[in-house]
Amino acid sequence: MNKKSIDYRSILSRLWRYIRPYKWKLILSIISALISSVLTLFFPLLTGKAVDGIIDGDTGLFFRILMMMVLSVGLSAVFQYLMNLLNNSLSYSIVRDMRKDAFAHLERLPLSYIDSHSHGDVVSRIISDADQVSDGLLMGFTQLFTGIITILGTLVFMFTVNWVVALVVVVVTPLSIFSASFIAKRTFTLFYKQSEWRGKQTAFINEMVSGASTVAAYGMEEENQKHFENINKEWAHYSLLSVFYSSLTNPVTRFVNSVVYTGVALSGGLAALSGLMTIGGLTTILSYASQYTKPFNEITGVMTEFQNAAASAGRIFAFMDAEGESDDSKLPSMDKTEGNVSFDHVFFSYVPERPLIKDLELDIKPGMKVAIVGPTGAGKTTIINLLMRFYDPQSGRISIDGHDISSVRRFSIRSSFGMVLQETWLRTGTIRENIVMGRKDASDEDIKRAVELCHLDTFIASLPHGLDEMIADDSDGISQGQKQLLSISRIMLSEPEMLILDEATSSIDTRTEMYIQDAFMHLMEGRTSFIVAHRLQTIKNADLILVIDHGDVVEKGTHKELMAKKGFYHNLYMSQFAKR
Repeated sequence: MNKKSIDYRSILSRLWRYIRPYKWKLILSIISALISSVLTLFFPLLTGKAVDGIIDGDTGLFFRILMMMVLSVGLSAVFQYLMNLLNNSLSYSIVRDMRKDAFAHLERLPLSYIDSHSHGDVVSRIISDADQVSDGLLMGFTQLFTGIITILGTLVFMFTVNWVVALVVVVVTPLSIFSASFIAKRTFTLFYKQSEWRGKQTAFINEMVSGASTVAAYGMEEENQKHFENINKEWAHYSLLSVFYSSLTNPVTRFVNSVVYTGVALSGGLAALSGLMTIGGLTTILSYASQYTKPFNEITGVMTEFQNAAASAGRIFAFMDAEGESDDSKLPSMDKTEGNVSFDHVFFSYVPERPLIKDLELDIKPGMKVAIVGPTGAGKTTIINLLMRFYDPQSGRISIDGHDISSVRRFSIRSSFGMVLQETWLRTGTIRENIVMGRKDASDEDIKRAVELCHLDTFIASLPHGLDEMIADDSDGISQGQKQLLSISRIMLSEPEMLILDEATSSIDTRTEMYIQDAFMHLMEGRTSFIVAHRLQTIKNADLILVIDHGDVVEKGTHKELMAKKGFYHNLYMSQFAKR
């Protein structure tokens, strides 16, 4: 485990940065806790005087004190309510800001991070771990302030009643503080491990829910159940250890507090017998002794929750420390492009010890339709990822219209391309919102035209709310083919300067594909287009076909030229159409 990621002091320091904007709420909460605690601490003092008044037979004094006691309790409740209100607002505001920053950082993370980390674990950090932070801070602000003020206040009041008895409390108290601190420091690592395994569990459940049909189809239920049980066992192991060790603080402090109370009772009793204090004074100091020990038990519970919150905050901060895409806000934007694309001695690998793209050189002229073909894992999609700057090459230069893409803003590069992938994605919202994603100012006529080009008009007309029908990526009422058509309609509407089609019609029936191909041919006219295809029949009319194998361009040319060579492409093509 990375020691830096669980640096307790560093975590508290970063938490303070989120608390600082709400310091006035914090100050008001502390003032409310102070007033509420002081008013509560007056109650035993008034009780002692009431007892002395009864013993002396002064009923007038007794009733006056009784009224003061009622007023004290009432005002204490009001300030306690105000403190809770402020603490709720404070803790939820802090966690809201943390979640906002974490999500903003998620938006800045490179695709390499998303590809290499479990999606469920990322979700767990932003949601579940943030909830743990919220619970810990709420309990901490609510009970920690009143606990500390009560401890200090009772000491002051006890010294005013009898300093000798109060001194007994001061001598014994450090034992409670030391024992609680000693155990708490050793539980933090366990809570961090607990949070880690909770994230793994969330990630695995998320994976199984999203792939439920595949799991059922291959009969993997039993194997996945065993894997889940192993994860659950580890999570339970660290949960049990963290709760066990953190729970030791409460009985230990209770034992020390019992010693404190016994010492106060004995020394106070002797003082009363010696005439050094009244019976009412003894009643008061015993009540203070009870109030003094109670916050220690509460604070140990708070420390347990706070350790858990700090561990969860550590996971959130570790996520936020992941290196995002470099800031390119000061770089120039690329103007409207003509579509001249070149790769100049480009080298790239996902893993350093396994090179993929090796010394790639390409020169694509404006308006060319370029098909990229090759076996699975050859590097076809990798070339697209490099072109879109989802990944950066280790060396070499990629340029568009003579501009090195590393020297211009990423957004200006990506907005120049219209992209349809084999894996479709729909956002939760209306069909209209999904279609206009790349062109917010589109008119109804423009949307209607894009829908008709993609042969979605009949499907949309059959929906109760038409274009305003709510959908999501996991909507049951929409087929995979319809999802892909919706993705294609975005491209049709946005009319980008260049096109990237990565198996864009893989989930569409043959008849609809013919119509879509005609629409694409119309859209590709005059635009530089990159088509990644497995079905080679669809790219026969391409101006240039690049045949990729293990990251190398092994052949390039037109369909007719490559078939005449009877090389790698010829073998690929014939393997798809040879009679069996």
